[in-house]
Amino acid sequence: MPRKVTKSLVRDIPGDRLYNSVLVQRFINRVMLDGKKQIAERLVYGGMEKAAKKLKVDNPLEVFEQAFGNVRPSVETRSRRVGGANYQIPFEVKGQRQTHLTLMWFVAAARARTGMSMEDRIALELTDAYNSTGAAVKKREDAHKMAEANRAFAHFARN
Repeated sequence: MPRKVTKSLVRDIPGDRLYNSVLVQRFINRVMLDGKKQIAERLVYGGMEKAAKKLKVDNPLEVFEQAFGNVRPSVETRSRRVGGANYQIPFEVKGQRQTHLTLMWFVAAARARTGMSMEDRIALELTDAYNSTGAAVKKREDAHKMAEANRAFAHFARN
């Protein structure tokens, strides 16, 4: 008897209203609190516009995608128990997990800034990420440094 085929855990998300980008829509969903999507949209679109204006770029989507690319991680470490000791083993980050980590780091970095509106925080974080600086990029650099430092334990990943 054939086994039952499981359905994919990844939801199909339609593109956002303004740019028809799935990535922007996922960012809006991550920023959203208590189901208030219109407020989240206003914050994200406003932040993207401000960042584009500050960087003197015509297309805010271009700024967002460049910033997103600068934050996207390629390796991470995972804890694994081998012979009574825990090792941080570097693994390559693939597909959905890359996007998820990037969005989490963006939103966390924006929320960590204080003393201004969320729209301004998003704009500043996008600007910093576009220029390869800022908290979200630092998070990626830390993940890469951790993976590089623990490269000696990579052989444990193959077991």
